[in-house]
Amino acid sequence: MNKNLARWMLALVLASPLMAAAAEQMSVQVQNAQLRADASFLGKLTASVPYGTRVTILQARGDWRQVQEPAGKTGWLHQSALTKKTISMKAGGQDVATTASGDELALAGKGFNSEIEADFKNKNKDVDFTWIDRMEKYKVTMEEITRFLNEGQVKPPQS
Repeated sequence: MNKNLARWMLALVLASPLMAAAAEQMSVQVQNAQLRADASFLGKLTASVPYGTRVTILQARGDWRQVQEPAGKTGWLHQSALTKKTISMKAGGQDVATTASGDELALAGKGFNSEIEADFKNKNKDVDFTWIDRMEKYKVTMEEITRFLNEGQVKPPQS
């Protein structure tokens, strides 16, 4: 084997752990991020990752990031679900999850909480929030989404 080639191969093997350690880490900034098999909102759901979880970015494709979560599952997340900030799940010495709901944590991560909402409603008494409140309670199952997409003949873009 060529001596220079052997040196390059050895350098690559030795540098691999360093490159892996330098992989970009980001935090999930939505309540429950859905990992997808493809870089598309229409991609099959493969797993979910909770708010605050640190993920490793494996590659980028447009606005999508292929990530690996701590348990080793990989999939695609839209960049809007991620932040470079590390999200602290502690308030003082107490676990935040015992003092706030997941919805409150997600909103607080975006600078919004129930006090700000109450203040906004108080300052905008003429605004009717009835339909917003109804929309927040409405749940759509994956079966309903899939049926809607199939009936509308909506297909994910080809990667």
